[in-house]
Amino acid sequence: MDSDVPTVTVLLLGDAEVGKSTFLSRLTLGRNVHAEAAPDAPPPPYAVPTLRDLDQPFCFDIRLYARHYRLEFFDTASPTNYTLLHPDFIILAYDVSRRDTLTSLKTHWAPLVNGTYNVDEQIPVMVLGLKRDLRKEWTEEEKARDGGNGRGESVMPQEGLGVAQTMRVDRYAECSALTGELCTQVALVLEGV
Repeated sequence: MDSDVPTVTVLLLGDAEVGKSTFLSRLTLGRNVHAEAAPDAPPPPYAVPTLRDLDQPFCFDIRLYARHYRLEFFDTASPTNYTLLHPDFIILAYDVSRRDTLTSLKTHWAPLVNGTYNVDEQIPVMVLGLKRDLRKEWTEEEKARDGGNGRGESVMPQEGLGVAQTMRVDRYAECSALTGELCTQVALVLEGV
């Protein structure tokens, strides 16, 4: 691509093992035209490629409204590395099958982002629920806890959206990088950054 192509730096943050690297691996596969034509069809059987930290940033060239852009993703666990970045967009990721990872977004990651990068709220932030394929419906026993107000381990979509709204982020989405469910829609949201 030309050197005059605008570059958007995207920082992907969240607890370990929430699926951030697998999500980026899914993006390397590109858009699945077959899945877009038949959204209810099962995805083809293929392995999601492994990404190496040394290959960062992970770059994706996209075209939006007849203009080329480059998205550069940084997926890093080291605070020394990610606090030195100057991102244009931040994704806070959590695992929908583990409620504690959503709590961690509120108590750890959102304050870190607001204190380190987004003091003036100029950088768009998105909450992304990953591992959607692992979500389990709440059992009757879980629902009966706390006088009928109990919750299961999995985070339901309306809960994730509600937390994102209380965090005052710009966007919310969910997907499964393993099955590809809703990944195209998330990619379209990212293209609109």
